[in-house]
Amino acid sequence: MKYRAIIIDDERLARQELKSVLKNQKMVDVIDEAANAIEAKDKIERLSPDLIFLDIQMPGKNGFELLESLDYTPEVIFVTAYDEFALRAFEVSALDYILKPVEEEKFLKSLENKLEQMEQKDEVKSNENESESLGENDQVFVKDGDKCWFVTLKDIRLFESEGNYVRVYFDNNKPLILKSLNALDKKLSDKVFFRANRKHIINLKWIDKIETWFNGGLLVILKDEKRIEISRRQAAKLKEKMSL
Repeated sequence: MKYRAIIIDDERLARQELKSVLKNQKMVDVIDEAANAIEAKDKIERLSPDLIFLDIQMPGKNGFELLESLDYTPEVIFVTAYDEFALRAFEVSALDYILKPVEEEKFLKSLENKLEQMEQKDEVKSNENESESLGENDQVFVKDGDKCWFVTLKDIRLFESEGNYVRVYFDNNKPLILKSLNALDKKLSDKVFFRANRKHIINLKWIDKIETWFNGGLLVILKDEKRIEISRRQAAKLKEKMSL
């Protein structure tokens, strides 16, 4: 398998050096590069790379601010001259943290190990999606403090991320559960649920109206009148899914 990658660094020479090193890695195909966060965000959302090599200190938004702005987040390997951000890098689940100047032999050996980890994760994810995907008629147990519910998934209209928690909307209830939206996204059937943006997963059968929105996006209005903005990238997916 070959992983599609984008190099993001404000220094042209640093990008060229990394591209040169990666020519010796058969599992990585560098499909593009970017010099700042704005350029990188557009390319990531258009090209959907598997992997990004990301600098931290850049003009405008830094590497962490770029990640926070993304709807779709690929695997991340930080390549930076600063060692003080290592802890924060792994808090955002970075695959690796490489210090400049890049030592080619050491870098390629570490990268090979990380790519093997990615392959294993992809296999696990694929198996989970095939065997454990939850459909609309499946029931889930929801607990919030002293209150508990068994809820059929078709009755849940919206999942909304709030920090390390997710708010679950069904009937007149909005309990918080300790779960990440990414984890839920992997478990839910994409025939019923749709990842609208980095904060919301919506039940397609609860959509009441869809309106055009800013910058090629869409505004989805649910049957409870909750309004959800769909990013341009996800809007294209929703149109394809619903034949709009």
